[in-house]
Amino acid sequence: MTRRPDVLVVLADDLGFSDLGAFGGEIDTPALDRLARRGVRMSSFYATPRCSPSRAALLTGRHAHDVGVGVLTSDDRPHGYRGSPDPAASTLAERLRAVGYTTALAGKWHLSSHPDRPDETWPTRRGFDEFYGVLPGATSYYRPPLVQGEERLPPSATAGDYYLTDDLTRYARGFVERAHHAGRPWFLYLAYTAPHWPLHAREADVARYRERYLAGWDRLRERRLAAQHRLGLATTADLPPRDPRVPAWAETADREWEAERMAVYAAQVEAMDRGVGTLLDQLAAQGTLDDTLVVFCSDNGACAEELPPPSGRLGPDVSPPTTRDGRAVRVGNSPAVVPGPEDTYASYGRAWAHLSNTPFRLYKRWVHEGGIASPLIASWPAGGVRGGGRTAGPGHVVDVAPTVLRAAGGDAGGMAGVSMLDQWRGAPAVERPLFWEHLGNAAVRHGRWKLVREAGRPWELYDVGADRGETHDLAGAHPDVVARLERCWAAWARSAGVIEWDRLLAYYRERGLERSVLPD
Repeated sequence: MTRRPDVLVVLADDLGFSDLGAFGGEIDTPALDRLARRGVRMSSFYATPRCSPSRAALLTGRHAHDVGVGVLTSDDRPHGYRGSPDPAASTLAERLRAVGYTTALAGKWHLSSHPDRPDETWPTRRGFDEFYGVLPGATSYYRPPLVQGEERLPPSATAGDYYLTDDLTRYARGFVERAHHAGRPWFLYLAYTAPHWPLHAREADVARYRERYLAGWDRLRERRLAAQHRLGLATTADLPPRDPRVPAWAETADREWEAERMAVYAAQVEAMDRGVGTLLDQLAAQGTLDDTLVVFCSDNGACAEELPPPSGRLGPDVSPPTTRDGRAVRVGNSPAVVPGPEDTYASYGRAWAHLSNTPFRLYKRWVHEGGIASPLIASWPAGGVRGGGRTAGPGHVVDVAPTVLRAAGGDAGGMAGVSMLDQWRGAPAVERPLFWEHLGNAAVRHGRWKLVREAGRPWELYDVGADRGETHDLAGAHPDVVARLERCWAAWARSAGVIEWDRLLAYYRERGLERSVLPD
């Protein structure tokens, strides 16, 4: 290697473990599949179960609670978390800039407790030379509240045939071209909003999927697991039972509408993949693709949230009340709202999220595998990351920053994560416990064992080496393992600044906010 690598970190939003073709899905993702063939896939990479905590952990290399982002971005001090990363916790962008990198964020930030005005929580104050994208956690793909630098852009910025995923790709390509001509190493954090709700996609993309999803979630779950076996990525031998809250496809009403929901979701994923493909092609044309460290993952598992949310609150930046031409936006999940166009605002719901998370249990917000398992693809041929590699050794989102810094020659001091480079090059994974907590849901994984609980419920114990579907609770058979891992988790929670959930929940209830934070 004769130069420090350029670095491209692509983060999908609410993408399920099995959605990509490279992880067993039937969605057309040729660019990411190609990236997987020239790089390495991780079958046991973990995010946190929610968007803001994952982003805080990815950028700081520290656990989200430790830097003040234990739930989302609300500043709940002194009763809760600060809602944005502690200024004393250096970000990956800050550390890379210190060693000569030019840095940019294109996409979703969702780490500012004060998105209405520029302050220390904005990306331009956290190491990014350039920012183009959105500050909130979700928004319309046709009428997003765009910010460039620290200036909110006028409505004309979304005129014409506008689509947010394509626009973020456009900006990302411009940054890469500028940095290449300047001759400086660069770091691009490309944080797509796709495929987070709302279900917005162009008709030409949706049309290709309508017939595909009439097969239904039951049959497609079986096909995805079979594909994972063929790909050498299977995490369980048999398909776990369907979530009892999900009806059998044969007994589901409005199947054409249900298929439409998943078709739009798939179109959103394909649009994101197409954007990644154009960037990879650009790097190849520049002759720098092999020298670029590319990391792709999701911020959490698939999302089972229904719309409108239980709280009934969606601010105008999240859901604009009207379209650009003045029509009312219809919010909700019912056959009366056929998703895709600008005047709709819907999500794809629990049943399709169950498919996206094949073969795992539960969803975003939980710390069972369905909430935290993420597909990860990494490519860096010049750095010895082997083409077509697979690794089952676990990794955690706190590992991304130290991995990048090791590759770039930066300082990863003070970070909780470890570099995954050696694992990507074929070495065994570092043996250590991995931890989670969110909304009172808690887990620790160490080796083959995972101890996990839902808020207010007893601990469950799984041998995730044989049962990552979490179908056989072994807590009663191994009380010694439960006790050991519970002590391990409690010690981590104290050191990471996890706030006792009952205390935090009481605070939310006093303010009538519990419906906005609790899982369904």
